[in-house]
Amino acid sequence: MPSLKDVQLKIAGVKKTKQITKAMNMVASAKLRGAQTRIERFRPYAAKFYEMLGDLASQADSSAHPLLEKREEVNTCGIILATSDRGLCGSFNVNLINDALRLAREKASAGKTVKFYCVGKKARDAVRKSEFEIVKELVGQMNAFDFTMANSIGLDVIHAYLTGELDEVVMIYGEFQSMVRQVPQRLQLLPMAAAKEEEVAAPSKEYTYEPAVEGLLAELLPRFIKVQIYRGLLDTSASEHAARMTAMDNATRSCDDMISSLTLLYNKTRQAAITRDLMDIVGGAEALKG
Repeated sequence: MPSLKDVQLKIAGVKKTKQITKAMNMVASAKLRGAQTRIERFRPYAAKFYEMLGDLASQADSSAHPLLEKREEVNTCGIILATSDRGLCGSFNVNLINDALRLAREKASAGKTVKFYCVGKKARDAVRKSEFEIVKELVGQMNAFDFTMANSIGLDVIHAYLTGELDEVVMIYGEFQSMVRQVPQRLQLLPMAAAKEEEVAAPSKEYTYEPAVEGLLAELLPRFIKVQIYRGLLDTSASEHAARMTAMDNATRSCDDMISSLTLLYNKTRQAAITRDLMDIVGGAEALKG
C-alpha cells in the first residue's frame, strides 16, 4: 500500500491536470462558437453555388471547359487532407488521417500515383511517415485563416489538373454535424461533371444565363473549387474545436473520478496507519503488564 505522502502527491497532480483540462475546455468552447457561426453562415452559399453550378454544367458539353472533362485514364490522384495543427481532440485527426491513407492505398493498389496537399500539422506529420509524396503543406494556419488559404490551394490543384500533373482531386475533411459528431467526408473536386449530374439538389429548376454558359463556366468553375475547399476548411475548424471540447470534458470527468478514487485510497491508507499505531500501543502496554 502506498504511503500517505505518495497519495497526496497524486491527488495534487490530478487536481492540477483537472485545472488544465477545464481551462482548455473553456477555450475550445469559445473558439467553437466563432467557428460554428462561420460554417453555418457559409453553408447556404456553398450549397446554392453547388446547385446552380450543377445545373449550369448539365447544360454544357464536357468540352466547354477543361475542368469538366473526365479523362479516360486516371494516372495521378491528388488528395487534399485537412486536419488540425494541434492534438488533444480525441480521435478526430486519427479518423481523417486513416481515411485519407486508406483512399491513397486504394488508388496506389490500382496503379495510380498519389500526391498529398496537407493542411494542418497533424496531416503533414502523418503523411511524412507514409510512402506518399507531399506536394504542398500548410502548417500553423488552421487557428486563424480566411479565404486566401483556400484560394492558394485551389490555384495549385487547378493548375496541376490543367497541365496534366493531376487527373483527379479529392478533398478529405471533417464535417461538423453536431457538438458530439464530426464525420470524415470525401469530396471529389475534379473532375466535376459526374458529381454534378448525380448530386444536383433541384434539377427541375430552370435558369436563364447571361452571358453564354461557356463564358460563365470559365469564370465560375475555378471559383467553385475554391469555395468547396474553403467550406471543407471551415467544417474542419469547427469539428476540431468541438472534438477538443468533448475530449477535455471527458478528461475533466476522468480527473474527478481519479480524485474520488485516490481520496478513498488516502482514507483507507490513513485508517490503516492509525490502526497499526494503535496495535503498536496496545502491544507495548500488554508487554509492560507482562
